Amino acid sequence: MDLNQSFRIALASLSANKLRSILTMLGVIIGVAAVIAMLSIGRGAQASIRAQIESIGTNLLFVRAGSTSQGGVAQAAGSAATLTQDDAEALVNLSGVVAVSPEMQGRGQVVYQGVNANTSVIGVTPEYQTVHNYAIADGEFISSANVVAHSSVVVLGSGVADTLFGGSGGAVGQTIRVSGQPYRVIGVLESKGGTGIANQDDQIFVPISTARLRLLGGARFRGANVVGTVTVQVASTDVIDDVISAITETLDARHNTVAGEEDFIIQNQQDTLNTVTQVTDVLTLFLGGVAGISLLVGGIGIMNIMLVSVTERTREIGIRKAVGARRSDILMQFLVESAVLSVVGGLIGILLGWLISVLLGQVKLGTTTIQPLVGLDTVLLATLFSMAVGLFFGIYPATRAAGLQPVEALRYE
Repeated sequence: MDLNQSFRIALASLSANKLRSILTMLGVIIGVAAVIAMLSIGRGAQASIRAQIESIGTNLLFVRAGSTSQGGVAQAAGSAATLTQDDAEALVNLSGVVAVSPEMQGRGQVVYQGVNANTSVIGVTPEYQTVHNYAIADGEFISSANVVAHSSVVVLGSGVADTLFGGSGGAVGQTIRVSGQPYRVIGVLESKGGTGIANQDDQIFVPISTARLRLLGGARFRGANVVGTVTVQVASTDVIDDVISAITETLDARHNTVAGEEDFIIQNQQDTLNTVTQVTDVLTLFLGGVAGISLLVGGIGIMNIMLVSVTERTREIGIRKAVGARRSDILMQFLVESAVLSVVGGLIGILLGWLISVLLGQVKLGTTTIQPLVGLDTVLLATLFSMAVGLFFGIYPATRAAGLQPVEALRYE
């Protein structure tokens, strides 16, 4: 008996018990749909996080006050403010450095005509826009003249502009209050997206001199103004290691520290991106593994129904063997039946998983949405896995059917 004939017999047998066949396939359908949906969500989340990090830039270094004196592990410096604006200026002319942005950060209450929000307040210089790759939607960014004059001006992130003004239009030129003080809005940034503490749109920007004098307070260290972070934009990722070494040498000389006892730490944006990628890869694998369990459950359902089918068709098997059917013919018949159940269930599951992914892509989380990514490899993996499940769990029932003795099978009632 050839494969084509076995396929026709399998379809006829499954059609005779439509409801049972559909219920059996349901386990595979749910399993395949879950695998596709979970893997696509995991990949979508990974792509969203990577996009947010890359929107800042992968060629950035973040220099912060801290120490590496405890076993080489970076430790926070606590209240020790050891990084200054003079340090930032000393890094500008290093080879491979494109721009340097000293920054101060805190939180403040912003109010406009009874509408208020608590948001992140960042004191910046003009270089901040270039270094962090921000685009202006309306107005202009902080200028050097604003920094020199300690101007009471503010640039709004798009999220803050939406909250206070219902959008970027009409915000420029208005006066808002930041921590009780009046500030004139000179610009609104284009949206970058994000949620929670990673929301790059939930920020406002003021001249760093203004932040130090009126909003965030300003300590001094070695006669210079303290800053919270110095962000360094590097020419390319190829020279990051060289720039890190140059920054370390420069700041060691300025701070009178030696290797291993620095009072600052340097964080690489590319390392952050790599770490996030590894974490999301593990998460995606975990989600796929959890969803795969439902496929195994579906396979057990196939084996259970095929065993019932063997029992119900014992006399049929005996008759077929009596008229010349070989052991391989019976084995092929029942393996094809289990394969048909798993493949058809898998195809329906692929369609259902894709639909679930599309629907989940419409769900908005905060100010962003996660767009699930259904890859061809995910579809192939789910399909092949469902086929393997059907064949694996169909082997025992098929072997049992093929092993029946014709005489005993014909006597079965």
